[in-house]
Amino acid sequence: MTDTVARKRKENRIVRYFKQTRAELRKVAWPSREEALRLTAIVLGVTFAMAAFLGLIDYIFSALFALIL
Repeated sequence: MTDTVARKRKENRIVRYFKQTRAELRKVAWPSREEALRLTAIVLGVTFAMAAFLGLIDYIFSALFALIL
């Protein structure tokens, strides 16, 4: 295989990749701005609640282990 044929085949793979990627992105059902903000708020709320819960559990276990030791 000559160098130019190999280079052309490699370029075609890259071009094909980007074309296929663009085609797949057109199929995506993007959320509306309101829906994205609502879902983001839910994720942040759950994240903060779990952080507080795990922090409380950590504090309780630390205090218990301090009493034992």
